[in-house]
Amino acid sequence: MKFATLQDHTLDGQLLLVSRDLRRCIAAGPLAPSLLHALQHWTEVEPALQARYAALNAGALASQPFDPRQCAAPLPRGPQWCDGSAFLNHAHLMAQAFNTPPIPDLETIPLMYQGASDDFLGPHVDVPLPSEADAIDFEGEFGVVVGAVPMGCAPAEALAAVRLVVQLNDWSLRAMGPREMRTGFGFLQAKPSTSFAPVAVTPDELGNAWHDGRVQLQLEVDWNGERFGQPHGGEMSFSFGDLIAHAARTRRLTPGTLIGSGTVSNASRAAGSACIAERRVIEIIDRGEPLTGFMRFDDRVRMEARWPGAGAGPFGVIEQRVVRAANAGNAEPAA
Repeated sequence: MKFATLQDHTLDGQLLLVSRDLRRCIAAGPLAPSLLHALQHWTEVEPALQARYAALNAGALASQPFDPRQCAAPLPRGPQWCDGSAFLNHAHLMAQAFNTPPIPDLETIPLMYQGASDDFLGPHVDVPLPSEADAIDFEGEFGVVVGAVPMGCAPAEALAAVRLVVQLNDWSLRAMGPREMRTGFGFLQAKPSTSFAPVAVTPDELGNAWHDGRVQLQLEVDWNGERFGQPHGGEMSFSFGDLIAHAARTRRLTPGTLIGSGTVSNASRAAGSACIAERRVIEIIDRGEPLTGFMRFDDRVRMEARWPGAGAGPFGVIEQRVVRAANAGNAEPAA
């Protein structure tokens, strides 16, 4: 199934079922007024939603054109958002560029931080941020939304809890990150609200592009109309099963929890990058200094995971502009 959320000025929006070709949609109906409700009652509502989705694709129901510009994030808010760093090529590049000490157990224990889940952004809204001096960066990622996950579960059990797969942009303010990491408390101001592509899909919709607990698709990233990278999701060093199990090591996860892959990163330089920070560290390694600046106000970023050799991908498109926040004059200076 494919889901989207119509922005209707409520906290959770109105749940839509979207046709497989992303052209038509219908309301999910009273069984599931929102995606969060559907996830919290998955066993009860999933069969009826499947039947309604099949009827939509067969043209058996009155439907309307799907307009992703009217969409919020598939989950406008969730009970928890945990973002990993599962592409170790990215971590290795960072360590090489800055000659930092090795992170203990990097190859065996996933890196992960807990971010804000109360205000996820839709795919086409402007993104207000306080200052260009904060070093504005995009981060193209994949993610999953889970059902109930018991504490201490194994990766295989954790992977079976995946209900939906999503594509996202985990915005970062790079100037704030180093100070926050030095405190030992982790990211807060360095991680603004995360943006999502309009459509969340059940894993079966991805076919062969979902195996080994990974999204086996390229993520195409354009910055101001120019291709920035097209790294492949299959190079995750940890699977989503590993990431979910890591998050659930000492606590259970409730339905609607989101788990992110971290910025998609490939060993081949030809793949480019899914975030500016990675390009900058490659420039440091290759040329001795970073040459690429961070984003400025009115810059635009576009992200889409596409089917190989085909048209639009399964999640739709994130296409956003960075703008100055209305209260930017009150922003604290970056440390």
